[in-house]
Amino acid sequence: MNVTVLGQGYVGLPLAMRAAEAGHQVIGYEPNPARCSRLLSGESYVEDISSARLRQAIDSQGYRATSDPRELKGFDIAVITVPTPLTNRAPDLTCIRDAARALAGYIEPGSTVVLESTTYPGTTRDVLIPLLEEGSGLVAGREFSVGFSPERIDPGNAVWQFENTPKVVSGLTADCLTQVQAFYDTLVEVTVPARGLEEAELAKVFENTFRHVNIALVNELAKLGHLLGIDVGDALDCAATKPFGFMRFTPGPGVGGHCLPIDPVYLSHHVRQQLGETFRFVELAQEVNERQPAYVVERLQNALNRYGKCLKGARILALGLTYKAGTADARESPARSVVDLLTAKGAHCTTADPHLASAPGSAHLTAVTPQDIAAADAVVVLTDHPEFDFHSVRQNASYVLDTRRAVPAGDHIEHL
Repeated sequence: MNVTVLGQGYVGLPLAMRAAEAGHQVIGYEPNPARCSRLLSGESYVEDISSARLRQAIDSQGYRATSDPRELKGFDIAVITVPTPLTNRAPDLTCIRDAARALAGYIEPGSTVVLESTTYPGTTRDVLIPLLEEGSGLVAGREFSVGFSPERIDPGNAVWQFENTPKVVSGLTADCLTQVQAFYDTLVEVTVPARGLEEAELAKVFENTFRHVNIALVNELAKLGHLLGIDVGDALDCAATKPFGFMRFTPGPGVGGHCLPIDPVYLSHHVRQQLGETFRFVELAQEVNERQPAYVVERLQNALNRYGKCLKGARILALGLTYKAGTADARESPARSVVDLLTAKGAHCTTADPHLASAPGSAHLTAVTPQDIAAADAVVVLTDHPEFDFHSVRQNASYVLDTRRAVPAGDHIEHL
């Protein structure tokens, strides 16, 4: 099949590579000229896709990148994988609308369009389909097929990758579902048909809402445990031995990546707009997790006071800037918020992150040495990258606030 993937980021490029490797002819549409140029030269900017894998797809003539919308013509199936950010704390579907308008004029009878971008229930039916019908002059469900299949990309996960992660699929009609499922059956080991578009859309935002709420719960538990003098880490270890009815979540400096800080807001905003109701669990979880960076700074400030030091002017070594270990993904990272807050309070922050070539925001990036650790008034562990030598941190630091429970316990080690 001739496959077009609109958006060549963390979701779109892995999908495009897998489709090319499955024998499809793939056009990767990337409207950003600079990113498109890198793809054309065989350079991948997505961590999970190596440049060697990209070049192999190009050399096999199974994949070609373009920023020219005229090259969207002639597709059998088009998949939209564009960003869905928040603007002024509200869902922003601008990229979906732009993609739909760019694609609509090239839809032909028998074509299939699938939305993968995470969004609130009703987007495919109420936003995407009207734009496709208006621009094509064709009727969705009769003359062309439309579906929604939520992305489940987990950056840096070496076990669960695109092809072995079950793929939820849905269609506007039963025939649409057949077309969508048949395509994804060529790419992944297992497809899971949803009853309809809205069920598939809700499944995606609920997956991330589930994680968001439980992370907020354990972050609150960690705060209370600290005040009560209880080792929450040990309590979680004990609870995790239960073989049924329990799933372990661990405290941290907040939530990051595209999904957790954003997707639950899509759901709660939609509920408020459509029903006039509040999704109280989501809004409370958002409040708790958004306050975590400030809580980390507060804990660090209190610890320095106990050592007779002031946060203003203190030398702070912050380990990790990305939102999770083992990846270069720094989108919405709470670690960056912690560093910015510390800097705003007058601390001198130095940040080390082996997965980043440059430091965003106010952070200064450096390799970490035992001398750097010893020179710091405090070390704060924000991302537990496996490249960090946490034994050296324990041995050389005068004080450590470990938000990831990566450093072995000691008198001068505090866990969040």
